Amino acid sequence: MDFNQQIIDQFRANNGQVGPPFDGARLLLLTTTGARTGVRHTTPLGYLHDGDGRLLVIASAGGAPRHPAWYHNIRANPRVTVEDGTFTYEADAVALEGAERDRAFARAAEADPGWADYQAEAGRVIPVIALNPLNATPNATRPGDFLKLVHGAFRRELALIRKEVAESGAGLGAQLRINCLTLCQGLEHHHTIEDAHMFGALGEQHPDLAPALARLREEHQVVKRLLDDLQALLATEAPDPAQLLQEVERLTGELEAHLDYEEEQLVPILNR
Repeated sequence: MDFNQQIIDQFRANNGQVGPPFDGARLLLLTTTGARTGVRHTTPLGYLHDGDGRLLVIASAGGAPRHPAWYHNIRANPRVTVEDGTFTYEADAVALEGAERDRAFARAAEADPGWADYQAEAGRVIPVIALNPLNATPNATRPGDFLKLVHGAFRRELALIRKEVAESGAGLGAQLRINCLTLCQGLEHHHTIEDAHMFGALGEQHPDLAPALARLREEHQVVKRLLDDLQALLATEAPDPAQLLQEVERLTGELEAHLDYEEEQLVPILNR
């Protein structure tokens, strides 16, 4: 419990980033309501993308023979709170059943064989739980700070995907494919919101920003073409890993420069 609290405190203090042994992991904080006590409990957990904004967590308990306490809590009270470092939101937790659970667990074990090791040790069917988000509150009060949080989340996810693609070997696993598509969809949504709302409002209030906003819109189109190329490659039956890594590297270069320039130009104004 003391170790968990250290991770929780570090996570909250650093907008979702923690040190060893979980640095570089996809981590969230799950707060559940005690099945018997009604007391709220927070647990740091690794998660997997599942598409359409849904996340998956696995009740492995490190391969222990009993389900973890947080799993019993959500069976009694499925409404939970999730913190991802950028947002805090309510979600409905649903334990997957039958073939759906088996497919999700197999996907996780393909990406990280440690899950299969836990299943072999546990002597029970390890549950897989879907978290369906309901609403979201930004973990920053000033707009510029929130923009940096969002950008930071994209940077971390892109770094993870680059690492996963580089280590993927001869084939592209199902979970890695979902990770890539989730990143693409998130970036497209973020840029659409900026083009349709934020840039227009900033342009009206700050005419001197016109050249910077025009450049940012052009860069959005460059990133969109790269995302389209990446998604087209992912849609093929057996993408070439070397080509996929090349596409991810191209996207990384363009996106990092774009995010840096956008923060340089807009964060001070947004925070004022």
